[in-house]
Amino acid sequence: MTNDFSGTLSKEFILPTNRAVGASRISENADGPCIYLAGNSLGALSKRSEKLVQEELHAWATVGVEGHFDHHPHGRGWVKIQDHTTPLLADLVGAREKEVACMGTLTTNLHLMMNTFYKPSSDRYKILCEAKAFPSDQYAFASQAHLHGYDPKEAIIELSPREGEYSLRPNDILDVIAREGSSIALVLFSGIQYYTGQLFPMESITRAAKEQGCICGWDLAHAIGNVPLSLHDWDADFAVWCTYKYLNSGPGGIGGLYIHEKWDDKKTQYAGWWGHEYATRFAMPPTFSAITGAQGYQQSNPSALATASLLGSLQVFKDVGMMPVIRERSIKVTGYLETRLVQSKFYVPLAEIGSRYPSGSKSSSTPGFTIITPSDPESRGAQLSLLILPSGSGVMQQVSADLASYGVIGDKREPDVIRLAPTPLYNSFEDCDRAASYLDKIMQTLV
Repeated sequence: MTNDFSGTLSKEFILPTNRAVGASRISENADGPCIYLAGNSLGALSKRSEKLVQEELHAWATVGVEGHFDHHPHGRGWVKIQDHTTPLLADLVGAREKEVACMGTLTTNLHLMMNTFYKPSSDRYKILCEAKAFPSDQYAFASQAHLHGYDPKEAIIELSPREGEYSLRPNDILDVIAREGSSIALVLFSGIQYYTGQLFPMESITRAAKEQGCICGWDLAHAIGNVPLSLHDWDADFAVWCTYKYLNSGPGGIGGLYIHEKWDDKKTQYAGWWGHEYATRFAMPPTFSAITGAQGYQQSNPSALATASLLGSLQVFKDVGMMPVIRERSIKVTGYLETRLVQSKFYVPLAEIGSRYPSGSKSSSTPGFTIITPSDPESRGAQLSLLILPSGSGVMQQVSADLASYGVIGDKREPDVIRLAPTPLYNSFEDCDRAASYLDKIMQTLV
């Protein structure tokens, strides 16, 4: 399969129709696929996932409990169904198989990892993260600080972009690690910032954290399946992720975690029977004997339906050639969407926002937009975050609704951002062209 695979691969996915998403301004192709640019929020359904889930339902109906073992009609006995996903997940995050577990949900796994690795002392107790991390991460950091008797305002260092900027400068992150490192217990950033779409320099941050004696973990919710990762070689201590965004596992899909093999001697304090070694698991021994590596942190048997849904999508990744091929096309498609957007007369360069839309002033009521995602392809994934102007005017909400009426499905983040994710597995250059044209048409009606 060649790198220019959208025409072939889009047929592997089922996209919502214009009619189903309420695209009232699309009449000539009402039952055709919408322009689905929301893969950073919920990935599209792959036909293989649909097929595998149907197979698991059939197995449940026909063999019942015997489907756990050798009687499974498709050879995916449920006691080991996660083993089908593990090597593919390991490849996606750049890890060894024993360093990866397909389990739980992102926030549950985050707490599990913080309970394991966040061991504050009187001198080293701080958590370093980006400001305005995804709320679930913020809540987890604060609750973990409270759990250990610290005031989150003192224990959590939140880094913000410089005034008038939207992305964190990598050197500013590294400078804080160098300056505060002796007091930092845990460095924990998002691989890709959900709001701005910024891809953090994960290797250099990890290296800097390790040089200062900090534990370094990553939330890969927006990075896995989006950009190449090399967690083992980077020496990251742990990572967690969900799979329902770029991995297309379905709403609330099963999560995953990674633990570097150097921590194999560290045992979970929250043991569950699914983390017990397989050879004696069903003998129900009274003493826990953990599987070596990340899978020893499993607690309960995973949902066979959720795991099958993930597996179907991962098979598509494998057939395409995994991340090197996907990333190559992602850069091209996202770059094309950016090119089309900046051609609009309503596009405002970041450097001109202050002069054209002064803070607190309503001197310019002309609608416009800028892109707050970094323009360097190496500093972003498959997402462009559009700041709709004037800020706080309610224009964003109108633009978002109008885009949906043309069958362009992105997502909005209050108060003023619309995120568009041209996902390389199923979005085309034509999708990008049409989305940019509709946005221009909508902005024109607002003048």
